[in-house]
Amino acid sequence: MSLPPDVIANRARIAAPYLRGSGIEIGALDSPTPLPASTKVRYVDLHAAAELRGQFSNLADATLVPVDIVDDGEKLNAVEDASTDFVVANHMLEHCENPLGTLRHHLRKVKPGGWLFYAIPEMRCSFDSARPLTTFDHLVTDDADGGAGSRRAHLVEWVTQVANMKTGADIENKIRDIERRGVTIHFHVWDSNSWLDHLCRARYYLAEPFQIRHFELVGPEIVSVLRRN
Repeated sequence: MSLPPDVIANRARIAAPYLRGSGIEIGALDSPTPLPASTKVRYVDLHAAAELRGQFSNLADATLVPVDIVDDGEKLNAVEDASTDFVVANHMLEHCENPLGTLRHHLRKVKPGGWLFYAIPEMRCSFDSARPLTTFDHLVTDDADGGAGSRRAHLVEWVTQVANMKTGADIENKIRDIERRGVTIHFHVWDSNSWLDHLCRARYYLAEPFQIRHFELVGPEIVSVLRRN
């Protein structure tokens, strides 16, 4: 699961001017973001490292970062509001059933002037390339009910368009397998234009104000750096 060196290098380059102090990174697994030497970071995941190895077969022999905080990375209930200088979450937001809610929670956890660092896959460079782009109206609907109302549709879309299941029985069996194993799919997909549009619209939609300080399509992913006002 280790990322190509150029992806890691680009994340390090973009993070260097912004991320300072003490912060957290969510879901780093075996590919933590390189940060300036003076920076302190705690790692957050939904499970301890041993459980993550058991859940993902491709991590069996990987060197994982220590999980300092076992918590839901979307809500960060174990992290006090306005207590951290930055939050890093790479290739996480597409897995969130309610991305706007996640962004709201993350903004509340950083101090005023704090930073959010996100990388998401550019859908045209991923296995999501055949799927329809997520709309902002869809995100608003998911924010209203936490994504519960669209979950089934997302699963069917992923199973048919990414896993290429064609028959009704295969589709249902695959969905049951996903739910049984507790794995997450890419619920949402963006290209660079739609993601920038959604960030701009989220600035007015959310009660937590922020600035877009860096936005870059680099290789197969879109990197954005946000600052809480």
